[in-house]
Amino acid sequence: MNISIARIQAIFMKDYKEFSRNYAVSVMVFLPLILAFAYNKMGTNDIDAYFLPINLVFAVVTAYVQCCLIAEEKEKNTLRSLMLSPASLGDILIGKSLFVFIVTIVIVSLSIFLVGYEPANLFILAIALLLSSVFYIALGTLCGLFAKTIMEASIIVLPVMFIFSFGPFALTLASVYPVLDVAKWLPSAQLILLADALEGNYSSMDYIVPILTIIAWSAAAWLVTGLIYKKRMVD
Repeated sequence: MNISIARIQAIFMKDYKEFSRNYAVSVMVFLPLILAFAYNKMGTNDIDAYFLPINLVFAVVTAYVQCCLIAEEKEKNTLRSLMLSPASLGDILIGKSLFVFIVTIVIVSLSIFLVGYEPANLFILAIALLLSSVFYIALGTLCGLFAKTIMEASIIVLPVMFIFSFGPFALTLASVYPVLDVAKWLPSAQLILLADALEGNYSSMDYIVPILTIIAWSAAAWLVTGLIYKKRMVD
């Protein structure tokens, strides 16, 4: 697969301009920051509260914004031209993901700062957060490939955002409804389990299992996204 830095940079700049012009999409980045600031003022100091705005970033910024940017390309019929251009699959997927990835990292960092969270092991947590970003970008891309307009994208991405952000809430009900215990394997729940383990005396398995789980989700999501993308090229 040939990767062209120039093509990736061109796609990146195009996404930046579209994001800055579309206020209905760009305003979403402020929601997690407002929530993080509010939680800080409320004096919350537990892992679940710290990760509520962080997981919200992945839902309403990473997945939602990525989905809308892809859907906007389809609505303007520019994605088809991009698919038929000399740009390779890697150029397009990396270029279409890079802007949202950078925005996600910035907003997650600001959310951690505003909520007052001080991770016990920032290095391990940062790896998990980066991998989670990759997973949610894949989800947003996949949803965007099915949407035809930005309005349709806003609806399609909602169930996905809810399901994959539902893990931490489902775990609180697992004692009453044991079937919900399966939600602990969702990336959002694994992220909290990892962060919680890092606060105490943890073993290598306490962080290896969550990281491998998130990697598996990311690999599966990008595999499906790549297959759907190639199918769209020949439709």
